[in-house]
Amino acid sequence: MRLSLALAAAALLALAGCGSSEEPEAQPSATSTPAAAAETFPQTVEHKFGSTTVPKKPERIVIVGLTEQDTVLELGYTPVATTEWYGEQPYAVWPWAQALLGDAKPTVLTNSDGFDYEKIATLRPDLIIGTNAGMKQADYDKLSKLAPTIAGPKGSPDYFSPWDQQTTLIAQALGKPEEGAKLIQGVKDAYAAAAAENPEFKGKTATFSQNAFYDGELYVYPDGLSTDFLTYLGFVINPKLTPLVKNVGEQVAVSAERLDVIDADVIVFATEKASDIAALKKEPTFGFLSAVKGKHAVYTDPTLSGAMYFDTPLALKYTLEKLTPALKDAVAGESPEALVGK
Repeated sequence: MRLSLALAAAALLALAGCGSSEEPEAQPSATSTPAAAAETFPQTVEHKFGSTTVPKKPERIVIVGLTEQDTVLELGYTPVATTEWYGEQPYAVWPWAQALLGDAKPTVLTNSDGFDYEKIATLRPDLIIGTNAGMKQADYDKLSKLAPTIAGPKGSPDYFSPWDQQTTLIAQALGKPEEGAKLIQGVKDAYAAAAAENPEFKGKTATFSQNAFYDGELYVYPDGLSTDFLTYLGFVINPKLTPLVKNVGEQVAVSAERLDVIDADVIVFATEKASDIAALKKEPTFGFLSAVKGKHAVYTDPTLSGAMYFDTPLALKYTLEKLTPALKDAVAGESPEALVGK
């Protein structure tokens, strides 16, 4: 589960739980898939704090952001360190990416109290990737003294800038800009095909929500904030949320008394267990939502909710596979009041 993206990384991580502290016996080296195109270096990457030149193929990649391991793995590299966000997955790698991790055992870092510069230094990185790391200028300056460092896209919020922009930066840093572009286009093509197969999605309004009330408020996602998995399928993100956005890159907090603003043709709740559904139903206003009464609400299992939150090429493909049948049921008013995803 996640609170507002405006909260500090420490709060995000503390809420979701700590990651594995297991250390590898031997640090894995970066490897590329044999069939992949040859990497080209040097590469100069433009990001929010300027530009970074990666002089040669990196062999010791340290990921200091929350989700970048997906894209690094899909581009054929294995990092020597990842950063735990939540979920306590093995080596901070979720099921949709585990096969690409193979037998590697990267060190798992945490960001609950900021970047662990000393620990990162001991890993002897030759590339640090933090496109989704909440990185500030001072952090970038310190990390850059350890190794070439890639921050988020220009003008991006601290966390969860557009997935395709992050993918572009990561792919370029790894010497594979063309492969990065293919990953992006592959995701968009897959969603376009699914949208064509499900024309009933087009124009329907949708709300993406977290799984529970926190201090009497439910956090939902305005258009453009981790909502591509819906808009690519033809849905229109609930326009009633747009006027409620306070800062770019933040979720909208909705009180139980004003829950009517989240109502839409379809609501997707990122639930993680059956008790989450029961907790939502305890709020009297929840039962008055037309999407709930009409069986147009989708409740996800923990892995599918994680994929929607991760919002990477790998995660988006997993979401497409697992969520599309549930969305069909929801549009038809046949959505079961049960967790979907597996």
